[in-house]
Amino acid sequence: MVYNFTVSPDFGPEHLAGWYVFNTWLQRVLETAIHLEIYPDFDSQRRAIAEGKVDLIYANPYDASMLVREKGFVPLVRPKGKTDEAIIATGAHNDDIVTVEDLEPGARIATTSDPDVHMMGMIMLEPADLNADNVALVVSDNYVLVAKRLIRGECQAGIFLAEAFHDLSSMVKSQLKVLVRGEIQVVHHGLLLGPRLACYREPLLAALLGMASDEKGRGVLKSLGFAEWEVVDQEAMEFMIDLMDTLMV
Repeated sequence: MVYNFTVSPDFGPEHLAGWYVFNTWLQRVLETAIHLEIYPDFDSQRRAIAEGKVDLIYANPYDASMLVREKGFVPLVRPKGKTDEAIIATGAHNDDIVTVEDLEPGARIATTSDPDVHMMGMIMLEPADLNADNVALVVSDNYVLVAKRLIRGECQAGIFLAEAFHDLSSMVKSQLKVLVRGEIQVVHHGLLLGPRLACYREPLLAALLGMASDEKGRGVLKSLGFAEWEVVDQEAMEFMIDLMDTLMV
């Protein structure tokens, strides 16, 4: 049997090769065939999940709720010390926009279909009395396109996953400026294990936690931009899901 592994589409493109290296490491550790499928967007990935085509996933916080409560996935690990942070930025040429409060109703806001980051960004717009009813949301497929819309002056502000913002090229970032950043410490991506792979949970968890102590494992982690993994227990996952559900209301 071949199992299927996928990764939340909001990872930076420079880490694409790293996920393939990680998948090779997974197959060697578990001594079983695992296929890495990279989906171009959240909608196509969610369709695959709904159709039972995913057995292991590095998931964003929003999708964790559906995976755990509807599809029977269990949490394994998260990158140690990494939480999901949102950034609101504008084009560096916008001298009249220095803070979020400088944005006005009717502003065009570039965003993505990354739901947890979009949600955090909209909360960060509230000090300017802005919401989905009085701004024009312009949805792009990825954060590079969000940046381009700001640089071209097509939108007054954009919502980014902080890690994706920092992963932009220095040339792109030089044409942007950060208005505000916000962090909710318990919101994070994590590796979730599906029911068909349940029998591999213990050996996989042990191997993941041991990666930072192994030279090859450290190399794999570095290719992902991680230092090490830490355990996510069911209680912590349920707390994060409840928080996400509350914030989404």
